[in-house]
Amino acid sequence: MGPNPFIGVIYHWIGGFASATNFIPFRGIKRWSWEIYWLIQGIAAWLIAPTLLASIFVPHLFSILHTAYANDPTTIYYALFWGVLWGVGGLTFGLAIRYLGIALGYAIALGLCTAFGTLIPPIYHGQMSTILHETSGQVILLGVLVCLIAVAVNGAAGYSKENEITPEEKAEAGETDYNFGKGIAVAIFAGIMSSFFAFGLDAGAPIAKIAKAELLADNRLDLWQNLPVLIVVLWGGFLTNFIWSAILIIKNGSFRQFVGEPGLNPMRATQAAGNTLVDFDPLDPSTYDRVAPKTLVANYIFAAMAGVIWYFQFFFYSMGQTKMGKYDFSSWTLHMASIIIFATLWGLFLKEWRGTSRRTRVLVAAGLILLVASTIIVGYGNYLKAVFNK
Repeated sequence: MGPNPFIGVIYHWIGGFASATNFIPFRGIKRWSWEIYWLIQGIAAWLIAPTLLASIFVPHLFSILHTAYANDPTTIYYALFWGVLWGVGGLTFGLAIRYLGIALGYAIALGLCTAFGTLIPPIYHGQMSTILHETSGQVILLGVLVCLIAVAVNGAAGYSKENEITPEEKAEAGETDYNFGKGIAVAIFAGIMSSFFAFGLDAGAPIAKIAKAELLADNRLDLWQNLPVLIVVLWGGFLTNFIWSAILIIKNGSFRQFVGEPGLNPMRATQAAGNTLVDFDPLDPSTYDRVAPKTLVANYIFAAMAGVIWYFQFFFYSMGQTKMGKYDFSSWTLHMASIIIFATLWGLFLKEWRGTSRRTRVLVAAGLILLVASTIIVGYGNYLKAVFNK
């Protein structure tokens, strides 16, 4: 199957929606500390889901990984290494959402992630001179620039929001910890570190090549060739997150929350309404100082659901990347822009911009329009290369 940028853009948009939506189940978690539900979603997102789905769609999965290691161990090592660094970005990304809200946190952190993750791999491979001299490459770079301008516009909207909404309005939107200054600093760091995921995918390209040969030999679609690469990169990310979560569990003595002891929720996953702050059965004294059994089960389900939804962003990303042709590096821009678009829409739905001025809402709308435009421009650049080879 050859390149098809239009289908590729659709896959990236589906993945972007999954990424922007994965924080929503966290809002249903009650009386659990961050490190508990973060670890559970991580097990689902970075271990179970990628291994299970790759096993379903890719024949001889572990044989492929073994062959890649035997051919060149550094392929596995570098993919793991970049995954570990990306894991640091994933940890701090959660803090960016806590301090900035879903819409602005995604916009700032992923904007920087877009720039680094899109441009550095082709620079490393010496492709920039070709890109700069071809019409299609120039169009794609224009799309990246428009995406970065959109991020700046969203940042301006966030700065205006900081000075306009009241503490009560922040609480109603579930943003009691909103802090623009602290959030920007965290988001910048998270965005830079998160871009290393693109480096991990690039380092794992030899694994994808072996997987593609296996898929074609088994008369299957080469659409799934990047799924084994995701496994290795996500192993690295899980390692970072597991270590940090374990440190917090030991430090805070929160291990017993796995079996029902109540804890705190520093990410403010639920809104500050009375029926979400306390959860117990008034007819059952055993639940006064413990999480009710049905709520405990729901917490596990919500955390695992968040993890699986998160993984689907890269499940569809890996499919979209196979459709973008020679300039598959632009997949990162398409993916990040679509995440920010849907995160902004979620922010509007959850009333994160309530109480802001018309000027601020215009900035939000302008940022959203620019992001949509950036995905169209990047898609068109890939179309030029696929159809006219120019």
